[in-house]
Amino acid sequence: MWSAFLGASLIRKLILALAVFLPALLYSQLQPPPPKICGSPGGPPITGTRTRLKDGRYLAYLESGVPKEQAKYKIIFVHGFDSCRYDALPISPELAQELGIYQLSFDRPGYAESDPNLASTEKSIALDIEELADNLQLGPKFYLMGFSMGGEIMWSCLKHISHRLAGVAILAPVGNYWWSGLPSNMSWHVWNQQLPQDKWAVWVSHHLPWLTYWWNSQKLFPASSVIAYNPALFSEGDKLLLSKFAFRTYMPQIRQQGEYGCLHRDMTVGFGKWSWSPLELEDPFAGGEGKVHLWHGAEDLIVPVSLSRYLSEKLPWVVYHELPKSGHMFPLADGMADTIVKSLLLGDQPPQAS
Repeated sequence: MWSAFLGASLIRKLILALAVFLPALLYSQLQPPPPKICGSPGGPPITGTRTRLKDGRYLAYLESGVPKEQAKYKIIFVHGFDSCRYDALPISPELAQELGIYQLSFDRPGYAESDPNLASTEKSIALDIEELADNLQLGPKFYLMGFSMGGEIMWSCLKHISHRLAGVAILAPVGNYWWSGLPSNMSWHVWNQQLPQDKWAVWVSHHLPWLTYWWNSQKLFPASSVIAYNPALFSEGDKLLLSKFAFRTYMPQIRQQGEYGCLHRDMTVGFGKWSWSPLELEDPFAGGEGKVHLWHGAEDLIVPVSLSRYLSEKLPWVVYHELPKSGHMFPLADGMADTIVKSLLLGDQPPQAS
């Protein structure tokens, strides 16, 4: 009898221990590691120029073109997913000198040498850009250009800091399938153009953001194919440009503070629950003092063109440029950056085919 009692007691204790241990183990697996802040003990070194924001975070930045004191046009470029300040639009030195262009690019929070913002929202990045412009004394108005995930951020800037903008170029922007105002057939059409593992990765980012780190770091099944640089995502045109992007010497710096603070935050914010939609925006340049240009490659396999087409149809004040033979990486094509910039600054019309 005593042995049976002791056995039952031991089993109860074992069950209790497992009830405590297993949730603790699961919780530890779901939690991302703390970021390795640049300049902190054990963190990566600070090698670039940085500016301090009001909340104490630092943004690293890079200036190119003519000195800002001599510039006629001041442009802030916002990089895309898994990129950094060195991935600024490759404007030719000749055009920069001819037109007087100053370009400012920066590491978005958590990338390369900018401090992460683990409380980031679609609004916070727009306010970061405004504060960056003020810290560097760019004046009351400036131009904005953003590529891919940085292109999606352009909508937030048009929403929150339109009074500071002289003109905007949106390049191959990522879209949010849950934006209000999108017809369900349109959302499903674009959704189904993704690879199966990307559907799951994006779904988790939207519905279960607390699971995003684990989902994209586990090895049980394929996670985001974009993070993994799956060759299936590149169009024939993109493959011709990959040498300009895939073998960047500074690539190890991009994720050096940890993937959660950059890649995963991008996903949970970009595909998260927005309280508004770009479809609700009104023309920020109704007085004719600027333009919003939207560019997209018709053969883009990373960000399907359908959503950009729809947005441009519903927002008649957007100047839409579709490049019939281009994929996602079209800004890297020879001469394309200059074409984009001249269209934004001078209103030049691009060639019909690219």
